[in-house]
Amino acid sequence: MKLRVLALILASALAIGEPASGQSTPAPYEIDGILPLTGPQTFSGRAELQTLQIIEAFVNKAGGIGGRPIHFVISDDQSSPQTTVQLTNELIGKQVPMIMGTSSTANCLAQMPLVAKDGPVTYCLSPGVRPPEGSYVFSASVFAADLASVFVRYFRLRGWNRIAIISSTDASGQTFERYFDQALEQPENKGVVAVDHEHFAPLDLSVAAQLARIKTANPQAIIAWTTGTPFGTVLRGIKDAGIDIPIGGGNGNMTYAQMTQYTSILPKQLYFPGQAGVNTLLGTGAWRAAQVAYFNAFKAAGARPDLANSQAWDAALLYIDALKHAGLSASAAQIHAYIEGLHDWAGVYGVYDFRDGSQRGIGQNSTIMYTWDADKADFAVTSKPGGYL
Repeated sequence: MKLRVLALILASALAIGEPASGQSTPAPYEIDGILPLTGPQTFSGRAELQTLQIIEAFVNKAGGIGGRPIHFVISDDQSSPQTTVQLTNELIGKQVPMIMGTSSTANCLAQMPLVAKDGPVTYCLSPGVRPPEGSYVFSASVFAADLASVFVRYFRLRGWNRIAIISSTDASGQTFERYFDQALEQPENKGVVAVDHEHFAPLDLSVAAQLARIKTANPQAIIAWTTGTPFGTVLRGIKDAGIDIPIGGGNGNMTYAQMTQYTSILPKQLYFPGQAGVNTLLGTGAWRAAQVAYFNAFKAAGARPDLANSQAWDAALLYIDALKHAGLSASAAQIHAYIEGLHDWAGVYGVYDFRDGSQRGIGQNSTIMYTWDADKADFAVTSKPGGYL
């Protein structure tokens, strides 16, 4: 079956072309979104906004959808679940058919009950949530449980069998910790043990006590699962404690801005579970072609994409694809039905199949392990898909 590669369409045309000379340009079709443009999750939110702006420019240059330009209208939830709820209720009141974002686990979990049953269709840009099967909520990237499995598999294959975990007490940290423990129970990970579990609040300024206990447990590696500013707190504590072992971090931290800001406190061995969309090409055929189109789009915009950029790319193009097929007057129910039945759709992260009920369409085989290369100031691939060596 021929794969649909919407990213490639951006290089040609999504619609009937630009209006003829002398014709007025119709008002843009607005796609509403919610992102954390301020607060602890600023790194990811601003990268995702950049992606939406690049897509908007390319779609409109190609003639828009049916000759009508598009425009992403993004509100700032300030990294606050309460603000996410407020903004979501406002969009529900406007009867919009779809919402792009938000993009942290806690905020998505706060948003989900409002939209899951009747819409609008909502695309959470965090891997940490598991939307109900058949719901109006979709989740970008690979699920946190799959990321945990890939993480543990990779560490085990590297011979690091004594693992400590320090996680934030927010939804993202506690969700990952639960799936980390489940990954340890998988038969393939027999012999891998969690030597310590430590926790800290996202607003804590120090984790010295937690890291002192971890150091006493003598781990071979540490997974620090938190995102944004709290990740910097952990890295600073690791350096101050003189800990020099492999460190794993949440993939939400895979932004160049964040790595640059944390240069002085980065450990020598820092690993992340990520996807294609960070300086590498995976797969063949339509999947690879979608990745090439993605990188070319950012190159044309004079930008270097990181993982946070890629979180929004496939989600936004899926929305545009739905509008292209269902029409600009499509209801939330029509957009939902289109995405739920979509398969053989090639994006940056892989070939999607939404018929599996996962509400995300991809899994472990879309995940590879990266390490931070301080000399090149870049993320470097260090595993095969699935975390295998």
